[in-house]
Amino acid sequence: MLLSGALLALFLTGFWLYGLTDVILSPETACRGLSKGAWIAVVAVTFIGGAFAWVIVRRPVREPVQISVPRPGNPEEYDDAGDTAPHQAAPAGPDDDREFLRALEADIRRNPPLS
Repeated sequence: MLLSGALLALFLTGFWLYGLTDVILSPETACRGLSKGAWIAVVAVTFIGGAFAWVIVRRPVREPVQISVPRPGNPEEYDDAGDTAPHQAAPAGPDDDREFLRALEADIRRNPPLS
């Protein structure tokens, strides 16, 4: 019983120290609801309650995620602005390079598998 109480006290002290150092090291813009000095005072005075409140409140506000949706048709026909003017895009990898694929196919025909 004494060991479990000591472990709980050690865990809560570590959690409080984590919350306090996180408030101190966070930029002023990351402090929501109160100023940075007020958060430091709240966490320092209220111990676990303040650290717990900081951990909940400090979560960053998520910015909306923009998902890229492929357009129908050949993606090489479009540029980033959405224009339909064709342009020559550099191949993204060897499987997109038609010259590489032709040379690979010619090598395979010249050197058939041994089995």
